[in-house]
Amino acid sequence: DLGIENFLLTATIEGIVAQRLVRTICTRCKEPYTPKEEELMELALTTADVEGKQLYRGRGCDNCHNSGYRGRTAIFEIMQMNDEMRELIMRKASTNLIRDAAKRFGMRSLRECGLMSIYEGVTTIDEVLRETVL
Repeated sequence: DLGIENFLLTATIEGIVAQRLVRTICTRCKEPYTPKEEELMELALTTADVEGKQLYRGRGCDNCHNSGYRGRTAIFEIMQMNDEMRELIMRKASTNLIRDAAKRFGMRSLRECGLMSIYEGVTTIDEVLRETVL
């Protein structure tokens, strides 16, 4: 869709990066919490998926102007090119086929990277939902 020949794209691109910024939980008012089942369902998770993991949120304080967040961090989706990816692009494969192949070769989606940030206590479910799509 860029008006560039596919062979030029496949010859020059080594990787493609998608990035979103999510707000980070304020470290001064950060508190553990148990998410509601509805929150987990929005991320296609179950209570078993988060069992043994501690999730956090900010309750709000003067440091974060009562928002519960202070600062931002990036979540990434990095697709590395390889011969199969190049072949799919040359054949003008659908976005879904290219995405599926990239995942087979180790690409972590924005949502998966966001989940890791949730599990690490960096950001919240709400932030990841707001900045990612399935």
